[in-house]
Parts: sequence; structure tokens; C-alpha cells
Amino acid sequence: MISEKKLAEKRLTEAYNNAKIEYFDNNSKYIFFSDCHRGDCTPSDEFAKNQNIFLFALEFYFNNGYTYVEVGDGDELWEHANFKHIRLAHDEVYSLLKKFYDAGRLIMLYGNHNIHLSYRDFVEKTYYKFYDDYNEEEVELFPGITVDEAVVFKHKNTGQEILTVHGHQGDRMNDRLWRFNMLTVRYFWRYLHSVGFINPASPVKSAERIHKIERIYSGWIEKNKIMVICGHTHRPHFPKARELPYFNDGSCVRANGIQGIEIADGKIMLIEWRIKTDSEGDLNIKRKILRGPEPIETFDLRNNKDSKI
Repeated sequence: MISEKKLAEKRLTEAYNNAKIEYFDNNSKYIFFSDCHRGDCTPSDEFAKNQNIFLFALEFYFNNGYTYVEVGDGDELWEHANFKHIRLAHDEVYSLLKKFYDAGRLIMLYGNHNIHLSYRDFVEKTYYKFYDDYNEEEVELFPGITVDEAVVFKHKNTGQEILTVHGHQGDRMNDRLWRFNMLTVRYFWRYLHSVGFINPASPVKSAERIHKIERIYSGWIEKNKIMVICGHTHRPHFPKARELPYFNDGSCVRANGIQGIEIADGKIMLIEWRIKTDSEGDLNIKRKILRGPEPIETFDLRNNKDSKI
């Protein structure tokens, strides 16, 4: 059997070779979020507690000209076979995502928990439009949308590339064996999940699994000289000085808020949105920069004489 390291390298290379190209420059603005795991607002729906934070953050990014990049596992399609229940539970979220899509500022990738979006027929049937039971009519949602496994962001002037994938590529149980894993989640772990138990095939609560994935991805980065942005592990990561450019945007289901990666003005940073109290005890949603900003060019491995790596 092929080792997990070789499998991950093979899958990342495949994703890179088949990736959509998104050209950008120092005037471009992107916000990367992943692992929303939007559910049906029942106790197993971890996103529900952060929905208002997510909506507030996305309103900010829409009003300030950002393109929204959803780096996989946006919808929890392993636990819920019918997307309709997810859409109804988070109707405001999809209304806002539609604004991004209609403005040409939505890039959606699939992860292991919404790998169904890799099938064109499923996307066309489920995401192009939906039936509004109240008004008894079909309503467009994301007509014509394409959902990719990977996107390569390529700088128009320097040619620097950033591979963006969900991060499950090469994680055997969540990649090659996803169908089996999905069934155990849908009919068993979903119910234990609602009372705090975690599927052992998930890397989220295993520091050993997280570090192994990070080492494997860093090895691919070093070999191919390409920066990577991903999610999957739910562990935010922004490389320190002399570390390889592996970035992880965290998740939108943590108890202390949501994390993401911003690119703007030719710089990259790790950010967090969370609820905080002011001096009068009022609750407010605030954005905090966790790491950065750093110029993207400092993470260019092709010519790093001025790099911090």
C-alpha cells in the first residue's frame, strides 16, 4: 500500500496540475474561510453558534471589495443528505453568499465533508436553484457555479503561485475512503458529536495527526517551491521566520470565534473575528490580526534572497 506521505504528494500534485488559475495583483483582496460545516441548526451543527459572527464578517468583506474564497467543508453534507435543510437553517448566509456570487467575487472549493460538490450533476441539481415552498416558485441560488478541488492564485507581475486546497488530499480516511467515513459520520458519529464526542478519523482533536499533515504538506512545498493555503485540520497556522510557507485558515466552528486568511495590498495575514465586551459591558463583534501582515513576496521560494524563509 502506498504510504500516506507519497499519497499526499501525489494528490497535491494532481490538484495543482488540474487547478483553476486565478490571477491577482497587489490591488486584489481575498478572504479565505474554511470548515464552516454549516448544518441544520440542531445540536450537532457547530456552525450555528458562530453564524452571527460569520455574517458580520462577510458583510464587512463584501462592503470592502473582497472576494470570498471558501476553502472546502462549507456545507456539512456528510451529516445531512439533503442540502435543503442546511439552506433553510442558514438562509441569511446563502443570501449573502449569493451577493458575492452575483458580483463575481465567490470562489468555492470542495473538501471531504462536501466532496459531493465534485460531481457536476449534484451541483447543478442542488446549487443552481431551489424551490421556494412559500412562494411556490423556483429561485436562482448560484446558477452556473463551478466548484473546484484547487485554485492556483498567480501574481500577474511576479508569477508567484499560491496553491489553495482544502487539505484532505492524502489524508487516507478522508480522501480515498471518504464514502465509508461519511457513512459512519451520518449514522453514528453525528449523534455522538452532538454531545461532544469526535470521530477518531477526524484530525481535529489529534495533535499527532495535525502535525503529520503539516509535515507532509511542508515537504511538498519545499520540493515544489509553491506556497499553500488550506484548512481541514481546523488549526490556524501562519509560518514563522524560516518556516516553509504553509498557511492554514483555521475554521469557523471554534468556541472562541472564526479564523481566516486575508490577502490585501500585496500582504497576507491571519485574522480572527470574535465577540468581545466593551468598557460598558456591551457585546461587539471585533476583528483581530493574529499574525502578519507580511508581504506575499517574502514567501516566494523561487528566489528567496530577500525572504524570511
